[in-house]
Amino acid sequence: MDLRREPELPQLIEELRPLLCAEAAAEAPAAGVDAADLEQAVWVRLLEQAPPGPGPSGRARWLRRAVRAEARLARRRARREVPYGTAPAPTAAPEDALLHGESNRALRSAVARLPGRCPELIAALLSPRDLTYREIAGELGISQGSLGPVRSRCLGCLRRMLAGEVAAPGPWGKER
Repeated sequence: MDLRREPELPQLIEELRPLLCAEAAAEAPAAGVDAADLEQAVWVRLLEQAPPGPGPSGRARWLRRAVRAEARLARRRARREVPYGTAPAPTAAPEDALLHGESNRALRSAVARLPGRCPELIAALLSPRDLTYREIAGELGISQGSLGPVRSRCLGCLRRMLAGEVAAPGPWGKER
C-alpha cells in the first residue's frame, strides 16, 4: 500500500486502534506473546495488504481475523524457536523412544479404524496448520455447529477403541 496515496489512513488507524487494543489484549495471553507485539504485527499486516473491507463491520471483521492469524503464527513460532544460549534437550533413552513410537502407532491405527468422517476430523483437529473450527468445517463440508458434537462422538469412539488396547486406570487414577 502506498501511504502517500492513502489519505484516509490516519482516520483508519484512529478508527481501528481501540478494537485492535482489545482484540490483541484478549488473544495475547493464549499466544504467549505481549499484546503490544501482537498489535504491531497487525499494523504491519495492514500496511502490507490492501485496506480492509468497506464499512466499520468489514474493517472489524478483517481486524479480528488478522489478530487471530497473527496469534496463531506467534504460537507456532514459539513452539519452534529456542532462546539463544539454551542447551538442547537431552535425548530420551532408546526404550522410551520405542515405547512412545508404539503408542503413536496404536493411536494412528485406532484413528484409521474409526467409522465415517472421524479419521478426517481427527486429522484436521491435529493438523499442524492449527485450523479454526470454521476452517475445519469448510474443509470437511459440514456445518460449524455440528463440528463439536461430531468431534465428541469421534473422541468417545476412539476412547472406547483404545480402552481395550491401553491399561485402564484403577481407583483414584492409579494404574493397575
